[in-house]
Amino acid sequence: MKLRRCVRLTVLRLTATWLTSIALTACVSVPNTAVRESRLRPEDLGLTGATTAAFSDSWWQAYGDPQLDALIEQALHGSPTLAAVLARLHQAQAGLAASHAASYPQISAAANEQRQRLSGSYIIPPPYGGSTQWLGTVQANLEWSLDFWGRQSAQVALARSSLEAAALDANAARLAVSAAVTRAYIDLARAYTLRDLAVETITQRADILALTNTRVRNGLESGAAQKNAEALLALARMDRVRADADVELAGHQVAALIGRGAEAYATFTPPQLNPDAIALPRVLPADLLARRADVQAARARIDAALSARAVVRARFYPNINLAAFAGWSAIGLGAMFEAPARTYGVGPAINLPIFDAGLLRAQYAGATASLDAAVVDYNGAVIEAVRQTADALTQLRALGEQSSEQRVALDAARQSFQLAQTRYHNGLTTQLSVLDAESTLLQARTRAATLSADVASRRVALLAAVGGGFDLGTPQPIQEIPQ
Repeated sequence: MKLRRCVRLTVLRLTATWLTSIALTACVSVPNTAVRESRLRPEDLGLTGATTAAFSDSWWQAYGDPQLDALIEQALHGSPTLAAVLARLHQAQAGLAASHAASYPQISAAANEQRQRLSGSYIIPPPYGGSTQWLGTVQANLEWSLDFWGRQSAQVALARSSLEAAALDANAARLAVSAAVTRAYIDLARAYTLRDLAVETITQRADILALTNTRVRNGLESGAAQKNAEALLALARMDRVRADADVELAGHQVAALIGRGAEAYATFTPPQLNPDAIALPRVLPADLLARRADVQAARARIDAALSARAVVRARFYPNINLAAFAGWSAIGLGAMFEAPARTYGVGPAINLPIFDAGLLRAQYAGATASLDAAVVDYNGAVIEAVRQTADALTQLRALGEQSSEQRVALDAARQSFQLAQTRYHNGLTTQLSVLDAESTLLQARTRAATLSADVASRRVALLAAVGGGFDLGTPQPIQEIPQ
Protein backbone atom coordinates (compact mmCIF):
# COMPACT_ATOMS: atom_id res chain seq x y z
CA MET A 1 0.00 0.00 0.00
CA LYS A 2 2.77 2.37 0.92
CA LEU A 3 4.55 1.68 -2.38
CA ARG A 4 1.35 2.22 -4.39
CA ARG A 5 0.67 5.51 -2.59
CA CYS A 6 4.25 6.59 -3.18
CA VAL A 7 3.96 5.89 -6.91
CA ARG A 8 0.68 7.85 -7.16
CA LEU A 9 2.23 10.83 -5.42
CA THR A 10 5.25 10.63 -7.66
CA VAL A 11 3.14 10.61 -10.83
CA LEU A 12 1.18 13.62 -9.59
CA ARG A 13 4.35 15.49 -8.76
CA LEU A 14 5.82 14.58 -12.15
CA THR A 15 2.73 15.86 -13.98
CA ALA A 16 2.73 19.10 -12.04
CA THR A 17 6.41 19.62 -12.62
CA TRP A 18 6.00 18.89 -16.32
CA LEU A 19 3.23 21.45 -16.72
CA THR A 20 5.28 23.99 -14.83
CA SER A 21 8.24 23.30 -17.07
CA ILE A 22 6.17 23.97 -20.18
CA ALA A 23 5.30 27.38 -18.85
CA LEU A 24 8.93 28.12 -18.15
CA THR A 25 10.26 27.14 -21.57
CA ALA A 26 9.67 30.66 -22.80
CA CYS A 27 12.76 31.61 -20.83
CA VAL A 28 14.91 30.21 -23.66
CA SER A 29 12.92 30.34 -26.90
CA VAL A 30 13.84 28.61 -30.15
CA PRO A 31 15.32 31.15 -32.58
CA ASN A 32 13.84 31.62 -36.03
CA THR A 33 17.01 30.77 -37.97
CA ALA A 34 15.98 30.18 -41.59
CA VAL A 35 17.68 27.84 -44.05
CA ARG A 36 19.31 29.86 -46.84
CA GLU A 37 19.96 27.16 -49.45
CA SER A 38 17.54 25.16 -51.61
CA ARG A 39 18.04 21.93 -53.52
CA LEU A 40 18.44 21.75 -57.27
CA ARG A 41 15.71 19.83 -59.10
CA PRO A 42 16.29 17.43 -62.01
CA GLU A 43 14.46 19.72 -64.41
CA ASP A 44 16.82 22.57 -63.42
CA LEU A 45 19.65 20.55 -64.98
CA GLY A 46 17.96 19.30 -68.13
CA LEU A 47 17.37 15.77 -66.85
CA THR A 48 14.23 15.19 -68.88
CA GLY A 49 15.35 12.43 -71.24
CA ALA A 50 14.52 8.76 -71.12
CA THR A 51 15.45 6.65 -68.15
CA THR A 52 18.36 4.22 -68.30
CA ALA A 53 18.06 0.45 -68.14
CA ALA A 54 19.54 -0.89 -64.93
CA PHE A 55 22.91 -2.60 -65.12
CA SER A 56 23.82 -5.71 -63.18
CA ASP A 57 25.77 -5.24 -59.96
CA SER A 58 28.48 -7.26 -61.71
CA TRP A 59 28.27 -5.23 -64.92
CA TRP A 60 31.87 -6.01 -65.90
CA GLN A 61 30.96 -9.66 -66.49
CA ALA A 62 29.31 -8.56 -69.74
CA TYR A 63 32.80 -8.21 -71.23
CA GLY A 64 33.12 -11.99 -71.12
CA ASP A 65 36.67 -12.05 -69.74
CA PRO A 66 37.12 -14.39 -66.72
CA GLN A 67 40.48 -12.81 -65.89
CA LEU A 68 38.83 -9.38 -65.55
CA ASP A 69 36.14 -10.89 -63.31
CA ALA A 70 38.79 -12.37 -61.02
CA LEU A 71 40.82 -9.15 -60.89
CA ILE A 72 37.82 -7.04 -59.90
CA GLU A 73 36.85 -9.50 -57.18
CA GLN A 74 40.39 -9.26 -55.81
CA ALA A 75 40.24 -5.47 -55.94
CA LEU A 76 36.91 -5.34 -54.11
CA HIS A 77 38.35 -7.49 -51.32
CA GLY A 78 41.77 -5.85 -51.15
CA SER A 79 41.20 -2.14 -51.82
CA PRO A 80 42.36 0.07 -48.89
CA THR A 81 39.95 2.80 -50.01
CA LEU A 82 36.99 0.45 -49.93
CA ALA A 83 38.15 -1.01 -46.61
CA ALA A 84 38.13 2.47 -45.06
CA VAL A 85 34.62 3.15 -46.41
CA LEU A 86 33.37 -0.17 -45.02
CA ALA A 87 34.91 0.65 -41.64
CA ARG A 88 32.90 3.90 -41.60
CA LEU A 89 29.82 1.86 -42.53
CA HIS A 90 30.35 -0.43 -39.53
CA GLN A 91 30.85 2.64 -37.36
CA ALA A 92 27.53 4.05 -38.56
CA GLN A 93 25.81 0.73 -37.84
CA ALA A 94 27.15 0.84 -34.29
CA GLY A 95 25.99 4.45 -33.96
CA LEU A 96 22.44 3.52 -34.95
CA ALA A 97 22.40 0.64 -32.46
CA ALA A 98 23.63 2.99 -29.72
CA SER A 99 20.95 5.59 -30.55
CA HIS A 100 18.24 2.95 -30.39
CA ALA A 101 19.55 1.66 -27.07
CA ALA A 102 19.57 5.14 -25.53
CA SER A 103 15.80 5.44 -26.03
CA TYR A 104 15.07 2.47 -23.74
CA PRO A 105 15.23 2.27 -19.94
CA GLN A 106 18.71 1.63 -18.60
CA ILE A 107 18.99 -0.81 -15.69
CA SER A 108 22.14 -1.22 -13.63
CA ALA A 109 23.22 -2.73 -10.32
CA ALA A 110 25.71 -1.44 -7.78
CA ALA A 111 27.21 -2.69 -4.54
CA ASN A 112 29.31 -0.68 -2.13
CA GLU A 113 31.06 -1.56 1.12
CA GLN A 114 33.34 0.69 3.16
CA ARG A 115 34.64 1.22 6.66
CA GLN A 116 33.69 4.70 7.87
CA ARG A 117 33.65 6.78 11.03
CA LEU A 118 30.19 8.27 11.41
CA SER A 119 29.77 11.81 12.64
CA GLY A 120 28.31 12.14 16.12
CA SER A 121 26.91 15.58 15.26
CA TYR A 122 24.97 14.70 12.15
CA ILE A 123 21.83 12.72 11.35
CA ILE A 124 22.88 9.40 12.89
CA PRO A 125 22.31 9.28 16.65
CA PRO A 126 24.35 7.24 19.19
CA PRO A 127 25.36 4.51 19.55
CA TYR A 128 26.31 4.56 15.85
CA GLY A 129 26.98 8.28 15.71
CA GLY A 130 30.60 8.93 16.68
CA SER A 131 31.61 5.29 16.05
CA THR A 132 33.38 3.50 13.20
CA GLN A 133 31.20 1.05 11.31
CA TRP A 134 30.96 -0.97 8.11
CA LEU A 135 28.51 0.67 5.68
CA GLY A 136 27.05 -1.40 2.89
CA THR A 137 24.69 -0.79 -0.02
CA VAL A 138 23.31 -3.18 -2.64
CA GLN A 139 21.06 -1.45 -5.12
CA ALA A 140 19.40 -1.84 -8.54
CA ASN A 141 18.91 1.38 -10.53
CA LEU A 142 16.60 2.28 -13.40
CA GLU A 143 16.97 5.42 -15.51
CA TRP A 144 14.68 6.33 -18.36
CA SER A 145 14.95 9.47 -20.44
CA LEU A 146 11.39 10.38 -21.46
CA ASP A 147 11.32 11.62 -25.03
CA PHE A 148 8.57 14.26 -24.77
CA TRP A 149 10.14 16.63 -27.31
CA GLY A 150 11.47 14.16 -29.88
CA ARG A 151 15.16 14.55 -29.08
CA GLN A 152 15.85 10.83 -28.92
CA SER A 153 13.76 10.01 -31.98
CA ALA A 154 15.64 12.73 -33.87
CA GLN A 155 18.91 11.21 -32.65
CA VAL A 156 17.82 7.83 -34.01
CA ALA A 157 16.81 9.44 -37.33
CA LEU A 158 20.21 11.15 -37.46
CA ALA A 159 21.99 7.83 -36.94
CA ARG A 160 19.78 6.11 -39.51
CA SER A 161 20.49 8.77 -42.16
CA SER A 162 24.21 8.60 -41.36
CA LEU A 163 24.08 4.83 -41.83
CA GLU A 164 22.27 5.24 -45.15
CA ALA A 165 24.90 7.74 -46.32
CA ALA A 166 27.71 5.37 -45.29
CA ALA A 167 26.08 2.47 -47.16
CA LEU A 168 25.71 4.63 -50.26
CA ASP A 169 29.35 5.70 -49.95
CA ALA A 170 30.26 2.01 -49.96
CA ASN A 171 28.26 1.51 -53.18
CA ALA A 172 30.00 4.49 -54.77
CA ALA A 173 33.41 3.17 -53.69
CA ARG A 174 32.69 -0.28 -55.14
CA LEU A 175 31.73 1.30 -58.46
CA ALA A 176 34.85 3.49 -58.46
CA VAL A 177 37.11 0.51 -57.75
CA SER A 178 35.51 -1.75 -60.37
CA ALA A 179 35.56 1.04 -62.98
CA ALA A 180 39.21 1.85 -62.25
CA VAL A 181 40.24 -1.80 -62.62
CA THR A 182 38.25 -2.16 -65.85
CA ARG A 183 39.79 0.95 -67.41
CA ALA A 184 43.28 -0.16 -66.38
CA TYR A 185 42.54 -3.57 -67.88
CA ILE A 186 41.45 -1.91 -71.12
CA ASP A 187 44.78 -0.05 -71.15
CA LEU A 188 46.51 -3.41 -70.68
CA ALA A 189 44.57 -4.84 -73.63
CA ARG A 190 45.57 -1.84 -75.75
CA ALA A 191 49.22 -2.29 -74.78
CA TYR A 192 49.19 -5.97 -75.76
CA THR A 193 47.54 -5.19 -79.11
CA LEU A 194 49.99 -2.39 -79.92
CA ARG A 195 52.90 -4.64 -79.01
CA ASP A 196 51.65 -7.33 -81.40
CA LEU A 197 51.33 -4.72 -84.14
CA ALA A 198 54.83 -3.45 -83.36
CA VAL A 199 56.19 -6.97 -83.86
CA GLU A 200 54.37 -7.23 -87.20
CA THR A 201 55.71 -3.83 -88.21
CA ILE A 202 59.31 -4.86 -87.44
CA THR A 203 58.94 -7.96 -89.60
CA GLN A 204 57.37 -6.00 -92.42
CA ARG A 205 59.99 -3.22 -92.36
CA ALA A 206 62.80 -5.75 -92.20
CA ASP A 207 61.39 -7.20 -95.42
CA ILE A 208 61.31 -3.71 -96.95
CA LEU A 209 64.95 -3.13 -95.97
CA ALA A 210 66.03 -6.47 -97.41
CA LEU A 211 64.23 -5.77 -100.68
CA THR A 212 65.63 -2.23 -100.81
CA ASN A 213 69.17 -3.52 -100.29
CA THR A 214 68.68 -5.89 -103.22
CA ARG A 215 67.40 -3.07 -105.42
CA VAL A 216 70.34 -0.86 -104.41
CA ARG A 217 72.82 -3.61 -105.34
CA ASN A 218 71.06 -3.95 -108.69
CA GLY A 219 71.18 -0.21 -109.26
CA LEU A 220 67.42 0.20 -109.05
CA GLU A 221 67.40 2.35 -105.88
CA SER A 222 69.66 5.03 -104.47
CA GLY A 223 71.48 4.92 -101.16
CA ALA A 224 68.93 7.41 -99.79
CA ALA A 225 66.17 4.82 -100.15
CA GLN A 226 68.32 2.31 -98.28
CA LYS A 227 68.94 4.73 -95.39
CA ASN A 228 65.25 5.59 -95.26
CA ALA A 229 64.38 1.88 -94.96
CA GLU A 230 66.98 1.48 -92.20
CA ALA A 231 65.50 4.45 -90.33
CA LEU A 232 61.97 3.04 -90.59
CA LEU A 233 63.15 -0.30 -89.21
CA ALA A 234 64.94 1.41 -86.31
CA LEU A 235 61.78 3.39 -85.51
CA ALA A 236 59.74 0.19 -85.57
CA ARG A 237 62.16 -1.43 -83.14
CA MET A 238 61.91 1.64 -80.92
CA ASP A 239 58.11 1.33 -80.99
CA ARG A 240 58.48 -2.31 -79.92
CA VAL A 241 60.60 -1.30 -76.90
CA ARG A 242 58.02 1.32 -75.94
CA ALA A 243 55.20 -1.19 -76.43
CA ASP A 244 56.94 -3.69 -74.14
CA ALA A 245 57.28 -0.99 -71.47
CA ASP A 246 53.63 0.02 -71.90
CA VAL A 247 52.53 -3.58 -71.32
CA GLU A 248 54.58 -3.74 -68.15
CA LEU A 249 53.38 -0.34 -66.88
CA ALA A 250 49.73 -1.21 -67.56
CA GLY A 251 50.24 -4.47 -65.72
CA HIS A 252 51.72 -2.59 -62.76
CA GLN A 253 48.64 -0.37 -62.65
CA VAL A 254 46.27 -3.33 -62.61
CA ALA A 255 48.36 -5.06 -59.94
CA ALA A 256 48.29 -1.95 -57.74
CA LEU A 257 44.51 -1.67 -58.04
CA ILE A 258 44.03 -5.25 -56.85
CA GLY A 259 46.39 -4.70 -53.91
CA ARG A 260 49.34 -6.74 -55.20
CA GLY A 261 52.96 -5.99 -56.00
CA ALA A 262 54.18 -4.86 -59.41
CA GLU A 263 55.59 -8.31 -60.14
CA ALA A 264 52.04 -9.71 -60.30
CA TYR A 265 51.68 -8.39 -63.87
CA ALA A 266 53.80 -11.33 -65.05
CA THR A 267 50.91 -13.66 -64.18
CA PHE A 268 48.42 -11.81 -66.40
CA THR A 269 47.44 -13.22 -69.77
CA PRO A 270 46.48 -11.01 -72.74
CA PRO A 271 42.94 -9.66 -72.16
CA GLN A 272 40.02 -10.99 -74.19
CA LEU A 273 37.50 -8.15 -74.12
CA ASN A 274 34.31 -7.46 -76.01
CA PRO A 275 34.32 -3.64 -75.81
CA ASP A 276 30.79 -3.28 -77.24
CA ALA A 277 29.14 -5.59 -74.71
CA ILE A 278 27.39 -2.88 -72.67
CA ALA A 279 24.60 -0.69 -74.06
CA LEU A 280 24.86 2.89 -72.83
CA PRO A 281 22.57 5.96 -73.05
CA ARG A 282 23.02 8.63 -75.70
CA VAL A 283 21.36 11.43 -73.69
CA LEU A 284 21.38 12.60 -70.09
CA PRO A 285 19.13 10.05 -68.32
CA ALA A 286 16.19 11.40 -66.34
CA ASP A 287 16.88 8.97 -63.50
CA LEU A 288 20.53 10.03 -63.15
CA LEU A 289 20.06 11.43 -59.63
CA ALA A 290 18.51 8.15 -58.47
CA ARG A 291 21.23 6.10 -60.13
CA ARG A 292 24.21 7.90 -58.59
CA ALA A 293 25.14 6.53 -55.16
CA ASP A 294 27.19 9.62 -54.32
CA VAL A 295 24.23 11.91 -55.06
CA GLN A 296 21.94 9.80 -52.91
CA ALA A 297 24.56 9.80 -50.15
CA ALA A 298 24.55 13.61 -50.26
CA ARG A 299 20.75 13.50 -50.03
CA ALA A 300 20.98 11.26 -46.97
CA ARG A 301 23.36 13.76 -45.38
CA ILE A 302 20.71 16.46 -45.79
CA ASP A 303 18.34 14.22 -43.85
CA ALA A 304 21.04 13.72 -41.22
CA ALA A 305 21.58 17.47 -40.93
CA LEU A 306 17.83 18.01 -40.53
CA SER A 307 17.74 15.45 -37.73
CA ALA A 308 20.81 16.99 -36.10
CA ARG A 309 19.04 20.36 -36.06
CA ALA A 310 15.97 18.70 -34.53
CA VAL A 311 18.19 17.28 -31.78
CA VAL A 312 19.48 20.77 -30.96
CA ARG A 313 15.96 22.20 -31.13
CA ALA A 314 14.75 19.69 -28.54
CA ARG A 315 17.39 20.95 -26.10
CA PHE A 316 15.39 24.17 -25.72
CA TYR A 317 12.71 22.16 -23.88
CA PRO A 318 12.90 20.43 -20.51
CA ASN A 319 14.88 17.21 -20.36
CA ILE A 320 12.83 14.85 -18.18
CA ASN A 321 14.29 11.63 -16.82
CA LEU A 322 12.59 9.06 -14.62
CA ALA A 323 14.83 7.44 -12.01
CA ALA A 324 14.07 4.56 -9.65
CA PHE A 325 16.08 2.37 -7.32
CA ALA A 326 15.54 -0.54 -4.95
CA GLY A 327 17.88 -2.48 -2.70
CA TRP A 328 19.35 -2.69 0.77
CA SER A 329 21.40 -0.26 2.82
CA ALA A 330 22.66 -0.98 6.33
CA ILE A 331 25.14 -0.02 9.04
CA GLY A 332 26.88 -3.24 9.85
CA LEU A 333 27.10 -5.98 7.29
CA GLY A 334 25.24 -8.51 9.41
CA ALA A 335 21.97 -6.60 8.97
CA MET A 336 22.41 -5.96 5.23
CA PHE A 337 19.61 -8.16 3.86
CA GLU A 338 17.12 -7.87 6.71
CA ALA A 339 13.70 -6.33 6.08
CA PRO A 340 14.42 -3.01 7.83
CA ALA A 341 17.41 -2.48 5.51
CA ARG A 342 15.25 -2.34 2.38
CA THR A 343 15.28 0.91 0.41
CA TYR A 344 13.51 2.07 -2.74
CA GLY A 345 12.62 5.28 -4.47
CA VAL A 346 11.24 6.71 -7.69
CA GLY A 347 11.00 10.23 -9.05
CA PRO A 348 11.62 12.59 -11.96
CA ALA A 349 14.74 14.54 -12.77
CA ILE A 350 14.11 17.65 -14.84
CA ASN A 351 16.70 19.83 -16.50
CA LEU A 352 15.27 23.11 -17.76
CA PRO A 353 17.37 25.64 -19.71
CA ILE A 354 16.68 29.13 -18.39
CA PHE A 355 19.86 31.11 -18.99
CA ASP A 356 22.86 29.82 -20.95
CA ALA A 357 24.42 33.04 -22.30
CA GLY A 358 23.21 32.19 -25.82
CA LEU A 359 24.79 28.72 -25.97
CA LEU A 360 21.71 26.91 -27.31
CA ARG A 361 20.97 29.64 -29.84
CA ALA A 362 24.54 29.41 -31.11
CA GLN A 363 24.29 25.63 -31.36
CA TYR A 364 21.02 25.92 -33.27
CA ALA A 365 22.52 28.48 -35.64
CA GLY A 366 25.46 26.13 -36.17
CA ALA A 367 23.13 23.22 -36.90
CA THR A 368 21.25 25.36 -39.43
CA ALA A 369 24.54 26.33 -41.07
CA SER A 370 25.46 22.63 -41.25
CA LEU A 371 22.13 22.00 -42.98
CA ASP A 372 22.90 24.77 -45.48
CA ALA A 373 26.30 23.17 -46.09
CA ALA A 374 24.69 19.76 -46.65
CA VAL A 375 22.32 21.27 -49.23
CA VAL A 376 25.23 22.99 -50.97
CA ASP A 377 27.18 19.70 -50.99
CA TYR A 378 24.15 17.94 -52.47
CA ASN A 379 23.81 20.56 -55.20
CA GLY A 380 27.53 20.24 -55.90
CA ALA A 381 27.24 16.45 -56.18
CA VAL A 382 24.29 16.85 -58.56
CA ILE A 383 26.14 19.34 -60.76
CA GLU A 384 29.27 17.17 -60.81
CA ALA A 385 27.21 14.09 -61.71
CA VAL A 386 25.59 15.93 -64.61
CA ARG A 387 28.97 17.31 -65.76
CA GLN A 388 30.65 13.89 -65.68
CA THR A 389 27.81 12.32 -67.63
CA ALA A 390 27.67 15.15 -70.17
CA ASP A 391 31.46 15.04 -70.63
CA ALA A 392 31.43 11.28 -71.14
CA LEU A 393 28.61 11.56 -73.67
CA THR A 394 30.43 14.32 -75.57
CA GLN A 395 33.68 12.36 -75.62
CA LEU A 396 31.92 9.22 -76.80
CA ARG A 397 30.12 11.11 -79.56
CA ALA A 398 33.43 12.57 -80.73
CA LEU A 399 35.12 9.18 -80.56
CA GLY A 400 32.19 7.67 -82.45
CA GLU A 401 32.71 10.13 -85.31
CA GLN A 402 36.44 9.40 -85.29
CA SER A 403 35.70 5.68 -85.30
CA SER A 404 33.52 6.07 -88.38
CA GLU A 405 36.33 7.83 -90.24
CA GLN A 406 38.85 5.32 -88.95
CA ARG A 407 36.77 2.41 -90.25
CA VAL A 408 36.73 4.07 -93.67
CA ALA A 409 40.51 4.51 -93.53
CA LEU A 410 41.06 0.93 -92.35
CA ASP A 411 38.82 -0.52 -95.06
CA ALA A 412 40.60 1.57 -97.70
CA ALA A 413 44.04 0.48 -96.44
CA ARG A 414 42.97 -3.16 -96.41
CA GLN A 415 41.58 -2.94 -99.96
CA SER A 416 44.74 -1.15 -101.12
CA PHE A 417 46.87 -3.95 -99.69
CA GLN A 418 44.72 -6.61 -101.33
CA LEU A 419 44.90 -4.81 -104.70
CA ALA A 420 48.66 -4.47 -104.39
CA GLN A 421 48.95 -8.21 -103.72
CA THR A 422 46.76 -8.99 -106.73
CA ARG A 423 48.78 -6.69 -109.00
CA TYR A 424 52.02 -8.21 -107.73
CA HIS A 425 50.84 -11.76 -108.42
CA ASN A 426 49.82 -10.63 -111.93
CA GLY A 427 53.22 -9.06 -112.51
CA LEU A 428 51.85 -5.52 -112.67
CA THR A 429 53.75 -4.04 -109.68
CA THR A 430 56.75 -4.69 -107.51
CA GLN A 431 56.96 -6.39 -104.14
CA LEU A 432 58.02 -3.06 -102.66
CA SER A 433 54.63 -1.59 -103.56
CA VAL A 434 52.98 -4.47 -101.70
CA LEU A 435 55.13 -3.81 -98.64
CA ASP A 436 54.35 -0.09 -98.79
CA ALA A 437 50.62 -0.87 -98.86
CA GLU A 438 51.10 -3.23 -95.94
CA SER A 439 52.81 -0.43 -93.99
CA THR A 440 49.79 1.79 -94.51
CA LEU A 441 47.52 -1.03 -93.34
CA LEU A 442 49.59 -1.59 -90.18
CA GLN A 443 49.42 2.12 -89.38
CA ALA A 444 45.65 2.08 -89.84
CA ARG A 445 45.33 -0.99 -87.60
CA THR A 446 47.44 0.72 -84.93
CA ARG A 447 45.24 3.81 -84.96
CA ALA A 448 42.12 1.62 -84.91
CA ALA A 449 43.39 -0.32 -81.88
CA THR A 450 44.16 2.90 -80.00
CA LEU A 451 40.79 4.40 -80.87
CA SER A 452 38.92 1.22 -79.92
CA ALA A 453 40.58 1.23 -76.49
CA ASP A 454 39.70 4.91 -76.05
CA VAL A 455 36.06 4.16 -76.85
CA ALA A 456 35.97 1.21 -74.44
CA SER A 457 37.55 3.29 -71.67
CA ARG A 458 35.11 6.18 -72.17
CA ARG A 459 32.23 3.69 -72.14
CA VAL A 460 33.31 2.61 -68.66
CA ALA A 461 33.56 6.27 -67.63
CA LEU A 462 30.01 6.85 -68.86
CA LEU A 463 28.75 3.73 -67.13
CA ALA A 464 30.27 4.99 -63.87
CA ALA A 465 28.83 8.46 -64.47
CA VAL A 466 25.29 7.09 -64.78
CA GLY A 467 25.62 5.03 -61.62
CA GLY A 468 26.88 1.65 -62.80
CA GLY A 469 25.01 -1.23 -61.21
CA PHE A 470 23.53 0.95 -58.47
CA ASP A 471 19.80 1.60 -58.80
CA LEU A 472 17.31 3.05 -56.32
CA GLY A 473 14.45 2.93 -58.82
CA THR A 474 13.09 6.42 -58.10
CA PRO A 475 14.81 9.25 -56.24
CA GLN A 476 14.20 9.06 -52.52
CA PRO A 477 12.39 12.16 -51.19
CA ILE A 478 14.35 14.45 -48.94
CA GLN A 479 12.68 15.57 -45.74
CA GLU A 480 10.95 18.90 -46.10
CA ILE A 481 13.36 21.56 -44.91
CA PRO A 482 11.57 23.78 -42.39
CA GLN A 483 12.47 27.43 -42.26
